[in-house]
Amino acid sequence: MTRLDDYRHLASGKVRELYEVDDELLLMIASDRISAYDHVLSTPIPDKGRVLTAMSMFWFDLLARADGTGPAFANHVVAVQDRRIPAEVAGRALLVRRLDMLPVECVARGYLTGSGLADYRRTGAVCGIALPDGLVEASRLPEPIFTPATKAEIGEHDENVSFEAVVATIGAQRAAQVRDATLTVYRRAAEHAATRGVLLADTKLEFGMLGGELVLGDEVLTPDSSRFWPADGYAPGAVQPSFDKQFVRDWLTSAESGWDRAADGPPPPLPGDVVTATRDRYVEAYERISGLSFADWIG
Repeated sequence: MTRLDDYRHLASGKVRELYEVDDELLLMIASDRISAYDHVLSTPIPDKGRVLTAMSMFWFDLLARADGTGPAFANHVVAVQDRRIPAEVAGRALLVRRLDMLPVECVARGYLTGSGLADYRRTGAVCGIALPDGLVEASRLPEPIFTPATKAEIGEHDENVSFEAVVATIGAQRAAQVRDATLTVYRRAAEHAATRGVLLADTKLEFGMLGGELVLGDEVLTPDSSRFWPADGYAPGAVQPSFDKQFVRDWLTSAESGWDRAADGPPPPLPGDVVTATRDRYVEAYERISGLSFADWIG
């Protein structure tokens, strides 16, 4: 049987590990690590890697089918069940094609929050896109916008950049292609999520090239790369409850944690109730959006 140590380890990210299978294929493994405020925490979230993999596969499959709401999008997935995937990482690993990844974080926003809100409060715009006056936390935007960012190293911040900066990095034609693809994916995903009672506030995508074709890579539309809000109770003007690491962020910034974020030291270990609540929120996001049972996922 194939073992993980049969493959050469290529890279570690905040959450994922990447291994070389051969000249054309990679093994991408989602761990249970969780990051917040640019730190990888010492406490894992049980099943988180499996949830992220299951969620990505749901969206990759949906987006690979053309329908009335959008075209088909190619992705890098070869298999989620395969003899080349070691049993020790089953359910959290994808066999994927090697892509020539584009050096841009492709972000689409339908609502104003996070770094986009900070930019708006400072300049009245996000990534150079002027927005109407009077918007507040969680305001729905008149239409979704493309707000790219740089790819930062672990421990560093992604920096929002203008579309012109993307043009300077990858050329005008490719920049327009990824902008249009990002917004199309966002709209299609937002329409599906709405049928499940969920708002897709924003999402971050990564694209690569394979044989001249633009291909979706990395993860897609997971609670780690997107903000999902319950539609029930949505109210602009306040931070919305979210299907992601909200419990972790809230605890880290509470007096109970004792963590001085400004000092930039490592965050403390998470207490058990925060770990359990965070796991439950990730599983709920998958089941609510996909309509599938996490218990039925591989492994």
